[in-house]
Amino acid sequence: MTDSIPRLGFGTWARTGADGVAAILYALETGYRHLDTAQSYGTEQSVGEAMRQSGLRRDEIFVTTKIKVDNLGPGKLLPSLRQSCDTIGVDQVDLTLIHWPAPHGRIEPEVYLEQLAEAREAARTRMIGVSNFTIALLEKAEAILGKRAVATNQIELNPLFQNRKLADHCNKRGILVTCYQPVAQGRMGDIEQMRLVAERHEATVEQVALAYELSKGYAAIPTSSKPERIRSNWQAHMLSLTAADIETIDALPQSLRAIDPAGAPLWD
Repeated sequence: MTDSIPRLGFGTWARTGADGVAAILYALETGYRHLDTAQSYGTEQSVGEAMRQSGLRRDEIFVTTKIKVDNLGPGKLLPSLRQSCDTIGVDQVDLTLIHWPAPHGRIEPEVYLEQLAEAREAARTRMIGVSNFTIALLEKAEAILGKRAVATNQIELNPLFQNRKLADHCNKRGILVTCYQPVAQGRMGDIEQMRLVAERHEATVEQVALAYELSKGYAAIPTSSKPERIRSNWQAHMLSLTAADIETIDALPQSLRAIDPAGAPLWD
């Protein structure tokens, strides 16, 4: 089923208001068919408005949203997802994720994962998945939901933070890795190896990063407010890296994760 998830999507964090709608609409006009939003982003309305203005059929756009921590408690998840669908203006989203596991284990995973399964049974989402889940939490999710129930784990991953242990576990369990922070917030321009690979392909380092992630079989959800960057990122799906390029990137020194809020799980 994960084959139906477009591998290069458009992230909508900070794409709010009229400018946000314009950026999302431009992404759709450019060719993106996967929009990634979240209850905590405040962009579900922008996503819905851009979808309506695009003139595309509903079944042409894959929509992901994420359940915020405030809505993980008993009886809260499904009503919150109904509200998300209403805000976007759809009967059903394509993929719903748990955005973050409950901080410090204050809510047991069974509570919100079982509700997530109920949301799928209620036809408010076609697929379900998680975000920021560790190996231990993924194993617990599989025990609760069954094998192959978790479509994806959306995690921080890019050439400077390859998150290999967790990504390898996802690959072995048939869980699609979806990369957030896929272009490392523009930090790769300082990395000589990335610049050299980009120069060989007459590409940007951001395109190289996205092509690298796609070559691994991952999905990636870059975002930007700038039309030229939106277009440039989209063109990454046409870039084919060589085996030598991939080996070069595999060997890059690894930095610390950029997203590590208070209450985050005990990372692998």
